[in-house]
Amino acid sequence: MNEENTNLPNVVMPVCPEVKMLKGQKALITGANSGIGKGVAIELAKAGADVVVNYRGGEQAAIELVEQIKTNCGVNAFAYQADVSNENDVKAMFEKMINEFGTIDILVNNAGLQKDAPIDEMTLEQWNTVINVNLTGQFLCAREAIKEFKRRGVREEISVAAGKIIHISSVHEVIPWAGHANYAASKGGVMLLMKSIAQEVAPFRIRVNNISPGAIRTPINTDAWRTPAAYNDLMKLIPYKRIGEVEDIGRAAAWLASDYADYINGTSIYIDGGMTLYPGFATGG
Repeated sequence: MNEENTNLPNVVMPVCPEVKMLKGQKALITGANSGIGKGVAIELAKAGADVVVNYRGGEQAAIELVEQIKTNCGVNAFAYQADVSNENDVKAMFEKMINEFGTIDILVNNAGLQKDAPIDEMTLEQWNTVINVNLTGQFLCAREAIKEFKRRGVREEISVAAGKIIHISSVHEVIPWAGHANYAASKGGVMLLMKSIAQEVAPFRIRVNNISPGAIRTPINTDAWRTPAAYNDLMKLIPYKRIGEVEDIGRAAAWLASDYADYINGTSIYIDGGMTLYPGFATGG
């Protein structure tokens, strides 16, 4: 792509809502065999994108999701096993995607995990594992996607942007979380990773944003919602008084990856039912 960007096309926004807003685009979603990643993969496919379902474990679930997407959404999809914290795995995954689909238009950096412990009991292995997957993994995947975005430039018939990266962060990029220092640190890092990358690559018509979920009904946080008592306790933190669903994140990701959101760059979108409103202060603190 031209370094001075003198050949960038004019922005022509979509005008027909009935047209699938991601038609013809190629998307990679990491950690997509369950939870939020699965919800995002389905919604991007429903919007017309071909998708790569990345997974580290749970091969059968990934294969079943691919078949579901192909059957119900009429797009192409395949599953690929890779550890996003492993540089060689990430490079091989992007090589496979480009060989199969020709390019990448959308990266959703979703893969993440928790290894919780009080700070004085947290092991270096617990710290490193969370940082390596949640933060370093997002860096590695973003780096490879940006290489392809810059090499290829804007595909005018597909999108007004050369590429879109959506980092799945958390409300804990801004809310401290005692007993989860490694997780909160990783998500705080993701926030500034996103902003720094967005600032750097915006002149190449590459958009980079965060989706920062609150409490979402996924296997990673079953203990927070599976009993009435737990659910009622959780509602004390959510002014909107319901838990989030993976579809809430998936639909937002599809929109954010589309040209309808073309002027949004370097932003965290909190999908949390108001958790970041500090509900403890609703009655005056």
